[in-house]
Amino acid sequence: MPLPAKAFQLWLHRVAPSASTADICRISGIKRTTLAQQLVRGKVAETTLVSISRALDLSPLAELGSFDHYAELAAAPQQPTPAELVSQVATMDLLRAVISRSSPSYGGYGDHGSSMTPALTPAPHATSVRNWVDAIDDGELRHRVSAATGVAPQNYSAQLTANRLSPELAVATARAAGVGFTGGLVATGLITEAEAGWTPGAKQAALDALSDGELSVLAGERLQALGKALRRHEQEQAQTEKIWENLG
Repeated sequence: MPLPAKAFQLWLHRVAPSASTADICRISGIKRTTLAQQLVRGKVAETTLVSISRALDLSPLAELGSFDHYAELAAAPQQPTPAELVSQVATMDLLRAVISRSSPSYGGYGDHGSSMTPALTPAPHATSVRNWVDAIDDGELRHRVSAATGVAPQNYSAQLTANRLSPELAVATARAAGVGFTGGLVATGLITEAEAGWTPGAKQAALDALSDGELSVLAGERLQALGKALRRHEQEQAQTEKIWENLG
């Protein structure tokens, strides 16, 4: 849910009492027209608050938690579960981990990592939102989120397919799953892993804790999902080209 403009303006006056709107836009990289439009509509995007908080060296998570609708974020952040951490490992990083663990005869290092293996890519990644929801879903999560928020299951699924989720839905999903609130905010790219208070190296540690079998199965599932997405894109591209041929 976007932040109420009046509450946002009160917050802005509290954190930057002497700064003008032009000053705020300049240091945060937000266009003045964008901020003006949001204020006129009475709804300010959460991303706007995050950008301004970063520019002022404030914690985006804490500042977002100062608003009534996100008051739950004001509490000490709960660390993500190992499954949530692994869900934020990009598919290419999973494949590198598989290769790293393979024997040298197959091009690997025969261990859980090497100085030659690149560091993990920061979240979010191409399927980070859907992976996060899948990691915390007990089979009924989507139904609980739908019942709690009034968002139709098909609309919720459409957001996951597009690898996006509004901050409000991300928080509602975490609440329904009984996990910490930062996982979804990181998966959607609203805040970084560091801003969420995640322990440095936790994602790598969760990946290293997977057995070879678990890692291989997970990598296979990711590749299968990637293959389906690529085939769907190719089919849509072919249909578009056919339409243009018929028109031209």
